[in-house]
Amino acid sequence: MRFAMTLITSFTRPNRTALVFGLVLAALLAGCAAPERGPAPVQYDFGDRPLAAAPAQASTLPSLATNVQATAALDGTAMFYRLAYADEKQLRAYAQARWAMPPAELVQQRLREVLSQQRVVLKPGEGAQLLLRIELDEFSQVFESPGQSSGLLRLRATVLKASSFGDKLLAQRSVRVQRPASSGGAAGGVRALSAATDAAVSELAQWLEQWR
Repeated sequence: MRFAMTLITSFTRPNRTALVFGLVLAALLAGCAAPERGPAPVQYDFGDRPLAAAPAQASTLPSLATNVQATAALDGTAMFYRLAYADEKQLRAYAQARWAMPPAELVQQRLREVLSQQRVVLKPGEGAQLLLRIELDEFSQVFESPGQSSGLLRLRATVLKASSFGDKLLAQRSVRVQRPASSGGAAGGVRALSAATDAAVSELAQWLEQWR
């Protein structure tokens, strides 16, 4: 600032006026060039879920650890949708909507909430008798038409049994669940994907009951 004032006073009066005008104009242009921040994206999760009473056989079921991973496209918190009526192979993301956590963590959270009502659920490495590995391949809102959409979830589940000789593969299956959205936009997609996740978790819970 002192340098600028010294520079200004070193000019004659007409030149000083021109220099001051130039500096003020440059400052105004710099302010106009600064990008404006838009509204922050809305964050969604699955909300609270009422817990059912634990069944009588819960204590007899083997303890279980869960591990949910997702494809690289689902690593972040972007909320994806597909326009099946235009190009179903193109994955698009909502600009003003985000998941509160990556989809794999949302599915992991709901999975543990439900399974812990049936058996002891641990983290990997905590000595569980069974390990359930989930690979999440699809987690998006699919628009069949501009006014009709659904939540689509696809995953692959693997059950392993811990032993002194290493984990033993017991079974593997694929799960595909699609649930209609009651409304368009991101909010409708959230409700549809929440319902699809609940249905997939329920299917996995019943499937796991065969190992006692």
